Amino acid sequence: MHATTATESLTRSVEDYLKAIYRLSPEGRPASTSDIAHLLELSAPSVSGMVKRLSELGLLEHIPYKGVQLTDSGRRAALRMVRRHRLIEVYLVQFLGYPWDAVHVEAERLEHAVSDTLVERMAAALGHPAVDPHGDPIPEADGSIREPACTPLSELDVGDTVEILRVDEREPERLRYLASLGLIPGAVVRVEDRQPFGGPVTVEAAGARQVLGQELAHVVLCGAEGVR
Repeated sequence: MHATTATESLTRSVEDYLKAIYRLSPEGRPASTSDIAHLLELSAPSVSGMVKRLSELGLLEHIPYKGVQLTDSGRRAALRMVRRHRLIEVYLVQFLGYPWDAVHVEAERLEHAVSDTLVERMAAALGHPAVDPHGDPIPEADGSIREPACTPLSELDVGDTVEILRVDEREPERLRYLASLGLIPGAVVRVEDRQPFGGPVTVEAAGARQVLGQELAHVVLCGAEGVR
Protein backbone atom coordinates (compact mmCIF):
# COMPACT_ATOMS: atom_id res chain seq x y z
CA MET A 1 0.00 0.00 0.00
CA HIS A 2 1.30 3.44 -0.88
CA ALA A 3 2.32 5.55 2.13
CA THR A 4 0.13 8.53 1.30
CA THR A 5 -2.90 6.28 1.07
CA ALA A 6 -1.99 4.41 4.24
CA THR A 7 -1.87 7.56 6.35
CA GLU A 8 -5.47 8.37 5.49
CA SER A 9 -6.89 5.23 7.14
CA LEU A 10 -4.50 4.11 9.84
CA THR A 11 -5.58 1.76 12.59
CA ARG A 12 -5.51 2.82 16.22
CA SER A 13 -2.53 0.55 16.82
CA VAL A 14 -0.54 2.12 13.98
CA GLU A 15 -1.39 5.62 15.21
CA ASP A 16 -0.19 4.73 18.71
CA TYR A 17 3.09 3.39 17.32
CA LEU A 18 3.74 6.50 15.24
CA LYS A 19 2.99 8.80 18.16
CA ALA A 20 5.26 6.77 20.45
CA ILE A 21 8.12 6.80 17.94
CA TYR A 22 7.73 10.56 17.53
CA ARG A 23 8.02 10.98 21.30
CA LEU A 24 11.09 8.74 21.46
CA SER A 25 12.94 10.44 18.59
CA PRO A 26 13.49 14.10 19.42
CA GLU A 27 15.26 15.99 16.64
CA GLY A 28 14.77 12.99 14.37
CA ARG A 29 17.08 10.66 16.30
CA PRO A 30 16.35 6.94 15.82
CA ALA A 31 14.15 5.17 18.37
CA SER A 32 15.16 1.68 19.50
CA THR A 33 12.78 -1.26 19.35
CA SER A 34 13.27 -1.88 23.07
CA ASP A 35 12.31 1.72 23.94
CA ILE A 36 9.19 1.46 21.79
CA ALA A 37 8.24 -1.80 23.50
CA HIS A 38 8.77 -0.26 26.94
CA LEU A 39 6.72 2.87 26.19
CA LEU A 40 3.81 0.94 24.68
CA GLU A 41 4.10 -1.90 27.22
CA LEU A 42 4.36 -4.53 24.49
CA SER A 43 6.66 -7.47 23.81
CA ALA A 44 9.74 -7.00 21.65
CA PRO A 45 8.55 -9.53 19.03
CA SER A 46 5.22 -7.68 18.67
CA VAL A 47 7.05 -4.41 18.17
CA SER A 48 9.44 -5.92 15.64
CA GLY A 49 6.50 -7.20 13.60
CA MET A 50 4.77 -3.83 13.60
CA VAL A 51 7.99 -2.00 12.76
CA LYS A 52 8.36 -4.23 9.71
CA ARG A 53 4.79 -3.47 8.67
CA LEU A 54 5.21 0.28 9.14
CA SER A 55 8.40 0.18 7.09
CA GLU A 56 6.54 -1.58 4.28
CA LEU A 57 3.89 1.15 4.42
CA GLY A 58 6.57 3.79 3.99
CA LEU A 59 5.98 5.28 7.44
CA LEU A 60 9.28 4.23 9.01
CA GLU A 61 12.88 3.94 7.96
CA HIS A 62 15.16 1.40 9.63
CA ILE A 63 18.62 2.65 10.56
CA PRO A 64 20.94 -0.38 10.92
CA TYR A 65 22.24 -0.89 14.49
CA LYS A 66 20.47 2.27 15.69
CA GLY A 67 16.70 1.84 15.42
CA VAL A 68 13.94 3.41 13.38
CA GLN A 69 12.89 6.92 12.46
CA LEU A 70 9.78 8.34 10.89
CA THR A 71 9.67 9.12 7.20
CA ASP A 72 8.06 12.37 6.10
CA SER A 73 4.73 10.54 5.74
CA GLY A 74 5.12 8.90 9.13
CA ARG A 75 5.99 12.20 10.79
CA ARG A 76 2.93 13.90 9.29
CA ALA A 77 0.69 11.12 10.57
CA ALA A 78 2.31 11.23 14.00
CA LEU A 79 1.95 15.01 14.30
CA ARG A 80 -1.70 14.73 13.28
CA MET A 81 -2.28 12.48 16.29
CA VAL A 82 -0.17 14.65 18.58
CA ARG A 83 -2.25 17.68 17.54
CA ARG A 84 -5.49 15.82 18.28
CA HIS A 85 -4.25 14.59 21.65
CA ARG A 86 -2.99 17.94 22.90
CA LEU A 87 -6.00 19.92 21.70
CA ILE A 88 -8.32 17.44 23.42
CA GLU A 89 -6.33 17.89 26.63
CA VAL A 90 -6.77 21.68 26.45
CA TYR A 91 -10.48 21.29 25.73
CA LEU A 92 -10.97 18.96 28.69
CA VAL A 93 -9.26 21.43 31.03
CA GLN A 94 -10.75 24.68 29.75
CA PHE A 95 -14.29 23.62 28.89
CA LEU A 96 -14.96 20.57 31.05
CA GLY A 97 -12.97 21.42 34.17
CA TYR A 98 -10.63 18.43 34.15
CA PRO A 99 -7.44 18.76 36.24
CA TRP A 100 -4.17 18.55 34.31
CA ASP A 101 -3.36 15.19 35.90
CA ALA A 102 -6.48 13.48 34.48
CA VAL A 103 -6.51 14.56 30.84
CA HIS A 104 -3.84 12.29 29.34
CA VAL A 105 -5.79 9.04 29.69
CA GLU A 106 -9.02 10.63 28.46
CA ALA A 107 -7.27 12.14 25.44
CA GLU A 108 -5.71 8.74 24.62
CA ARG A 109 -9.23 7.32 24.33
CA LEU A 110 -10.75 10.21 22.38
CA GLU A 111 -7.97 11.03 19.92
CA HIS A 112 -8.79 8.03 17.72
CA ALA A 113 -12.52 8.69 17.60
CA VAL A 114 -12.86 12.38 16.75
CA SER A 115 -12.94 13.64 13.18
CA ASP A 116 -10.55 16.23 11.77
CA THR A 117 -13.51 18.60 11.42
CA LEU A 118 -14.31 18.31 15.13
CA VAL A 119 -10.67 18.79 16.08
CA GLU A 120 -10.44 22.00 14.06
CA ARG A 121 -13.69 23.32 15.56
CA MET A 122 -12.28 22.60 19.02
CA ALA A 123 -9.11 24.48 18.09
CA ALA A 124 -11.13 27.48 16.96
CA ALA A 125 -13.30 27.42 20.08
CA LEU A 126 -10.15 27.37 22.21
CA GLY A 127 -8.60 30.28 20.30
CA HIS A 128 -5.95 28.10 18.63
CA PRO A 129 -3.78 27.46 21.70
CA ALA A 130 -0.03 27.05 21.25
CA VAL A 131 0.53 24.55 24.09
CA ASP A 132 -1.37 21.89 26.03
CA PRO A 133 -1.90 21.91 29.84
CA HIS A 134 1.56 20.40 30.38
CA GLY A 135 3.26 23.03 28.22
CA ASP A 136 3.83 20.71 25.25
CA PRO A 137 3.60 22.57 21.91
CA ILE A 138 0.56 21.82 19.75
CA PRO A 139 1.38 21.14 16.09
CA GLU A 140 -0.29 23.37 13.52
CA ALA A 141 -2.93 21.94 11.19
CA ASP A 142 -0.34 21.92 8.39
CA GLY A 143 1.92 19.60 10.40
CA SER A 144 4.48 22.19 11.45
CA ILE A 145 5.52 22.43 15.08
CA ARG A 146 7.64 24.85 17.08
CA GLU A 147 9.67 23.14 19.78
CA PRO A 148 11.02 25.74 22.22
CA ALA A 149 14.51 25.20 23.62
CA CYS A 150 14.23 23.79 27.13
CA THR A 151 16.62 22.80 29.88
CA PRO A 152 15.68 20.32 32.63
CA LEU A 153 15.61 21.82 36.11
CA SER A 154 18.13 19.16 37.11
CA GLU A 155 20.75 20.66 34.76
CA LEU A 156 20.51 24.32 35.74
CA ASP A 157 23.15 26.15 37.76
CA VAL A 158 22.69 27.55 41.23
CA GLY A 159 21.42 31.12 40.94
CA ASP A 160 19.57 30.57 37.65
CA THR A 161 16.09 32.09 37.54
CA VAL A 162 13.91 30.55 34.86
CA GLU A 163 10.34 30.07 33.74
CA ILE A 164 8.91 26.56 33.62
CA LEU A 165 7.80 25.88 30.05
CA ARG A 166 6.87 22.19 30.10
CA VAL A 167 6.41 19.26 32.46
CA ASP A 168 7.34 16.01 30.71
CA GLU A 169 5.36 13.72 33.00
CA ARG A 170 2.03 11.89 32.65
CA GLU A 171 1.81 10.03 35.96
CA PRO A 172 -1.20 11.59 37.74
CA GLU A 173 0.25 11.38 41.26
CA ARG A 174 3.47 13.08 40.21
CA LEU A 175 1.58 15.81 38.36
CA ARG A 176 -0.56 16.46 41.42
CA TYR A 177 2.56 16.63 43.58
CA LEU A 178 4.32 19.07 41.25
CA ALA A 179 1.19 21.23 41.11
CA SER A 180 1.05 21.28 44.92
CA LEU A 181 4.59 22.72 44.90
CA GLY A 182 3.63 25.34 42.32
CA LEU A 183 5.90 23.78 39.71
CA ILE A 184 3.68 24.16 36.67
CA PRO A 185 4.12 25.79 33.24
CA GLY A 186 4.34 29.55 33.59
CA ALA A 187 5.81 29.48 37.11
CA VAL A 188 9.14 31.26 37.72
CA VAL A 189 11.68 29.40 39.83
CA ARG A 190 15.17 30.11 41.14
CA VAL A 191 17.72 27.37 41.72
CA GLU A 192 18.95 27.77 45.31
CA ASP A 193 21.09 24.67 45.69
CA ARG A 194 22.15 21.57 43.76
CA GLN A 195 23.85 18.67 45.47
CA PRO A 196 26.63 16.85 43.57
CA PHE A 197 26.61 13.27 42.29
CA GLY A 198 22.96 13.25 41.29
CA GLY A 199 21.74 14.73 44.56
CA PRO A 200 18.55 16.76 45.05
CA VAL A 201 17.87 20.23 43.67
CA THR A 202 16.51 23.00 45.88
CA VAL A 203 14.43 25.69 44.21
CA GLU A 204 12.43 28.72 45.28
CA ALA A 205 8.95 28.96 43.74
CA ALA A 206 6.15 31.32 44.76
CA GLY A 207 8.10 32.35 47.86
CA ALA A 208 8.66 28.81 49.13
CA ARG A 209 11.72 26.56 49.01
CA GLN A 210 11.17 23.10 47.54
CA VAL A 211 13.53 20.14 47.34
CA LEU A 212 13.26 17.84 44.33
CA GLY A 213 14.98 14.56 43.60
CA GLN A 214 16.85 14.26 40.31
CA GLU A 215 14.13 12.18 38.65
CA LEU A 216 11.42 14.78 39.24
CA ALA A 217 13.71 17.72 38.55
CA HIS A 218 14.57 16.18 35.18
CA VAL A 219 10.95 16.30 33.91
CA VAL A 220 10.50 19.99 34.78
CA LEU A 221 11.67 21.75 31.61
CA CYS A 222 12.57 25.41 31.76
CA GLY A 223 13.23 28.25 29.37
CA ALA A 224 16.81 27.96 28.15
CA GLU A 225 17.37 31.72 28.23
CA GLY A 226 16.15 32.21 31.78
CA VAL A 227 14.19 35.20 33.11
CA ARG A 228 15.56 38.71 32.89
